[in-house]
Amino acid sequence: MNKGSERTFEDLVEFIGEEMDFESGFYNDSYLDRRITARMRRTDIEDYQSYQRLLERDDGEREELLDSLSINVTGFFRNPDAWERLRPVLRELTENNRTVRLWSAPSADGREPYSAAMLALDDPDINARRVEITATDINADILEEARDGTYATSQTTDIADELEPLDDYTKYIQQDGNTFQVRDRVKEMVTFEQHDLIRGDPKRDFDLVFCRNLLIYIDSEFKVPIFETIRGSLREGGYLMIGMTETLPAECRDSFEAVDKRHRIYRRV
Repeated sequence: MNKGSERTFEDLVEFIGEEMDFESGFYNDSYLDRRITARMRRTDIEDYQSYQRLLERDDGEREELLDSLSINVTGFFRNPDAWERLRPVLRELTENNRTVRLWSAPSADGREPYSAAMLALDDPDINARRVEITATDINADILEEARDGTYATSQTTDIADELEPLDDYTKYIQQDGNTFQVRDRVKEMVTFEQHDLIRGDPKRDFDLVFCRNLLIYIDSEFKVPIFETIRGSLREGGYLMIGMTETLPAECRDSFEAVDKRHRIYRRV
């Protein structure tokens, strides 16, 4: 694929930001290029300039690209070992607090906050009645999918395999062939809201924040604002969990101490 010059790529990214109301400046170029190139292949277009002309005339392709650019790669119990390390954290929190507030940010299609809810319900040493989960994302469409809580096994996902950490997932998921519907008892533990993690205000008094597998896509200058929002949203002694391949920005490391460095679990100090 002959995609053209660097300047042409920059022109395309500028067009996406200005004409399609997408905050392209938050994301690193390699992430944007991967997602844009994938759409170019799907539309049999060889260069950035021609793809921009397609976007200018085709509203349907604009929607497809915006959906592709949204960070919604997720799964139930992604990195299962890390979820196992969360069990003692949730046990301790529900033992010592009347209400335990969790925040999944960003929550994508809802599988992360639903995983937290199911883990709490499934572990007899976690008092699930005390757990309240807030799930946020910047993408309103993906939040509607999350609220619906319906997922399907496909060539790239095996939902039953994702749910393997549970003793009996049928307590929490109703299965019909390759379609999986989250049961109401799980949904009732999760509230979904639209929120911009970079520009939005901090939340308040959370005991545990998930911010997993976002930072690897975000341009370095915006990582510190994200962690400032998270820090302001956590109560003193509250926990933070980030993705297994991610690290805390150097400017924020004094605000957190490692609880389980390998599995990227930290506590606000």
